[in-house]
Amino acid sequence: MNFKETKLKGCFIIEPVLFTDDRGYFFESFNKDRFNIGIGANVDFVQDNQSYSQKGVIRAIHYQLGEHAQAKLVRVLKGTVIDVAVDLRKNSSTYGEHVAVELSAENKKQLFIPRGFGHGFSVVSDTAEFFYKCDNYYNKESEGGIIYNDASLAIDWKIDSDEVRVSDKDLILPTLNDARL
Repeated sequence: MNFKETKLKGCFIIEPVLFTDDRGYFFESFNKDRFNIGIGANVDFVQDNQSYSQKGVIRAIHYQLGEHAQAKLVRVLKGTVIDVAVDLRKNSSTYGEHVAVELSAENKKQLFIPRGFGHGFSVVSDTAEFFYKCDNYYNKESEGGIIYNDASLAIDWKIDSDEVRVSDKDLILPTLNDARL
């Protein structure tokens, strides 16, 4: 695995090393020891999640607060998404900044999003199957979110406005300035 830190400290793009032949390919998608050495931290994943979405879906921007904060390792099993990590660490020099990375079944890239970040993605292919590991269990009382179209974040989800599909729950999320952090 090759690790490249983004402009947001602690947030990494991870590219696998592919072994290919006439039968297809093989790659190691996760190895705890290599992963922890690559990111320079000790992360212990405890929960895996998977979602299926159609083109135009934006699932954003979610996070867990306090002792229930989650680090995530995300990847796409089918299709293509624009994956977004937002730095919500108030003491960070990149607070309120984001990175957007194309993750696909084709490029096999992964994104590691540390605790203290918001996360979301948009589906730019007809459908997408999205998989992620979390280092803490989900806790409903600790969930938070930011509206996907917050002007202060200026995220380009790569979806035409007439194709955007957002859940009713996500449509009423606050802006970054009004969010409970």
